[in-house]
Amino acid sequence: MARRYDSLWLDELYSNDMFEQIYGSITAMTYEPVEYVELPTDTLKARLAEINSRTPFNVEYNPALESVIKNYLKNRRSTMGRLMALSDYYFPMFEQALDKYNIPLELKYLAIVESALRPTAESRVGATGLWQFMFSTGKMFGLNVNSYVDDRSDPLKATQAACKYLQALYKRLGDWDLALAAYNSGPGNVSKAIRRSGGRINYWNIRQHLPRETAGYVPAFLATMYIFEYSKQHGFNSDGPRIPYIATDTIHIKKQIALEHVAHLTDIDLAEVAFLNPQYKLGIIPVVKNQTYTLRLPIDKVGVFVANQDTIYAYAAHAFNKREKPLPELNDLDKKIYYKVQSGDYLGKIANRFGVRISQIKRWNSLKNNNLKVGKRLVIFPRKTPSVATKKQPSKGQNTKTYIVKQGDSLWSIAQQYPGVSVADIKKKNDLKSAKLNPGMELKIL
Repeated sequence: MARRYDSLWLDELYSNDMFEQIYGSITAMTYEPVEYVELPTDTLKARLAEINSRTPFNVEYNPALESVIKNYLKNRRSTMGRLMALSDYYFPMFEQALDKYNIPLELKYLAIVESALRPTAESRVGATGLWQFMFSTGKMFGLNVNSYVDDRSDPLKATQAACKYLQALYKRLGDWDLALAAYNSGPGNVSKAIRRSGGRINYWNIRQHLPRETAGYVPAFLATMYIFEYSKQHGFNSDGPRIPYIATDTIHIKKQIALEHVAHLTDIDLAEVAFLNPQYKLGIIPVVKNQTYTLRLPIDKVGVFVANQDTIYAYAAHAFNKREKPLPELNDLDKKIYYKVQSGDYLGKIANRFGVRISQIKRWNSLKNNNLKVGKRLVIFPRKTPSVATKKQPSKGQNTKTYIVKQGDSLWSIAQQYPGVSVADIKKKNDLKSAKLNPGMELKIL
């Protein structure tokens, strides 16, 4: 009975669009004054000063930060409450890693701003995981991707990589506010903002010279920190996962197995197993030479698995053999191909075809603008195999609205343009498996 209730809780918690809400709120911030009588300005100033006294971040009052905090408290209460529930599981893991690398523990709030604590979150530009690593940056810090496994979605591995990256940014910039900004937009953009501001190095003094998203990024982080630090005063009560991180352990997998096999034979709900093992993209744990893959389970179920592993592996092998279609081969997603530009091609169309970003194609080919010449050969590292699809024509009388994706669009920002349409509606209508969008994509809206 308890496990059934846990299953319902997990279903409620993860069947949501919190990532799009958080991401959309950052990119669309207006900083207009927000009326919220429950938090007087003087009280907020005093609380921010108290936080500032015990953190290396520059948590000083300003009207823009007040606007973000009150907006979150007034319009994002449900979202923040669910994030606090998720934090009960993830924060102990984050704090352990941050302490190991001698990094401020407050950086645990960064994962909320980055991914809404969703380990499978994928941004419109392809950044993935709790800490939103791009493919190339993840590779630099030891996060590998193949057909079955995405290390960027592995909470433990990605957290270790994020600590190393943040440590490197702080070493270069010497300021945690600037390191945060660089984590979002890259150290190059922060360096340019410093030069454009006349050499100023305080984040709030260079903020106007940063990209729009980064300008809202640090205020969102500080607002999140404030709300979590003063959650009780604002009436938030966490009802987090029944199983804390410390009550789980890992098992080295010896033979290929599916998460559904584990769930069935250990009497755990599949949603719970998937929550504990989000890095397995197809729900399958492979066995690869010179690679070690693990299965995370509640401690009380680790013994059940080990004691019955022969039976479990035999069941998995039998289930795999019954499948009609062969499983995909294990391939690294960094194979280089050459693509010849054809008439009618443009960068957005090519990027969408191969599952990559326009900026990646430009960087791989040293393109200074978006102009393409027919016959030009482009180097591409595809994320997906292109397929030729027949465009369906709407039947007579069908009133279908379409939207052509532009640079900077997200599912959240598009949904805001159509009253009554949600992010989930757009994803379902277009059979989208993630929130990733590429300029030039045609979306069905209604």
